[in-house]
Amino acid sequence: MIAIESISCAFPSRCLTNDELRAAHPEWDFGSLEKRTGVFKRYVAAEGETALDFALQACNQLAAEDQLHPSDIDAVIFCTQSPDYIMPPNACLLHGKLGLKPSVLAFDITLACSGYIYGLQIAASLIRGGAASRVLLATADTYTRFIHSGDRATRCLFGDGGAVSVIAESQSGHRIREIRCGTAGRHYDKFLIPAGGMRIQRSPETARETVDQSGNIRTAEHIKMDGLGVLSFFNATVPCAVKETLAQNNLSVEDIDLFVFHQASQVALDSLRTALQISPKKMVYDLVETGNLVSASIPVALSRAFESGKAKIGQLVLLCGFGVGLSWGTALLDL
Repeated sequence: MIAIESISCAFPSRCLTNDELRAAHPEWDFGSLEKRTGVFKRYVAAEGETALDFALQACNQLAAEDQLHPSDIDAVIFCTQSPDYIMPPNACLLHGKLGLKPSVLAFDITLACSGYIYGLQIAASLIRGGAASRVLLATADTYTRFIHSGDRATRCLFGDGGAVSVIAESQSGHRIREIRCGTAGRHYDKFLIPAGGMRIQRSPETARETVDQSGNIRTAEHIKMDGLGVLSFFNATVPCAVKETLAQNNLSVEDIDLFVFHQASQVALDSLRTALQISPKKMVYDLVETGNLVSASIPVALSRAFESGKAKIGQLVLLCGFGVGLSWGTALLDL
């Protein structure tokens, strides 16, 4: 069977609390923000600290625990939207830092909140196809670098951090029963950074600050999120995707022991729980201390659920990621 053998997480040392944000922005309604986001503090990368650093730190933790042996790795997939360089890929940099063998294939994918599920799909496909036997999947981002300090819509929600997972054909670990992915590229503009790529390159004009109708400040070089539009789309899409995955496996919502959704926001998780009629005790909420961790959200939430005792060996778990693209994915795991 193909399974997730191990997961390790890593975060910046700096933690930004809502009390600090409140002191800087007394005009922001933190009662409403905390209710909607579910976030009370988040980790923020220091100057010069990158997604690669978090992935390497997580790898070193696994190695110290004797759960990662570099000589056994055949492929590296690095999912990030905040790489160290435009080129080369972070996967190649991580390959060099770990001293992996030359025969290892290494590449990046640039998905965000659905990236862990897509990464699992690619890793499983490589293993099934015989291209690799043990895959290192890194998911890490420094999204706070893309956020304007005056944009309360995003600044209160996102945090920085990373996770690495080892996927292999193994009789131990968390068996991957099924993975399904989807895309709605026509809605790409609901969550994007308008400038900084080759379509609209950076310029004095793209660095000009604007204020939207809600009072959020940003430039074209920062994240622009249509929060209501994204929430409405995924409220219509994700429950259907979850039900399709369950139906394909002759399962119902009641058969699942634990649901680990991308930790988008408190309101998003509550909406999905209501739409799917999921018992609160079967939902993982892990936003309070980390915020929305983008591609690292799901593995971090799953890992912390094990630490807290909410996730247990023997459970049937559904993972679901959704976000930038717009894109989404579901995965069934036997823990």
